[in-house]
Amino acid sequence: MFHYTVETKKTPEQAINAVIDSLKSEKFGVLWQVDMKEKLLEKGVEFDRIYHILEVCNPIEAKRVVSVSPLAGYFLPCKVAVYEENGVTKVGIPRPTALIGLMESEQLMDIAAEIENRLIECIKKVAD
Repeated sequence: MFHYTVETKKTPEQAINAVIDSLKSEKFGVLWQVDMKEKLLEKGVEFDRIYHILEVCNPIEAKRVVSVSPLAGYFLPCKVAVYEENGVTKVGIPRPTALIGLMESEQLMDIAAEIENRLIECIKKVAD
């Protein structure tokens, strides 16, 4: 599966705050956050769903990845999605191993697996 997703009883806003706090323990910071509903409305497009995308980065890991291959930077920063589906808040990530696997590099795959495990642990903390 290309993603890892959990459900939570938290509201999307509570889940976002919990994710941000959890990511700090792994030295990931939020570079920016997009509220899709708000952003699309700015462009004149109505979107009636709660959907947030957080672009997150651990600078040490980003340096490791790009130092192995500049092309690996195409997969940076990591994304965390927080959204509501059928009244349930979900938090998920695309698995870094699924993305980096396209590069066919064992060294990058090892780094991606480490990062993936760390991100999954952060997201598990958000689930109820």
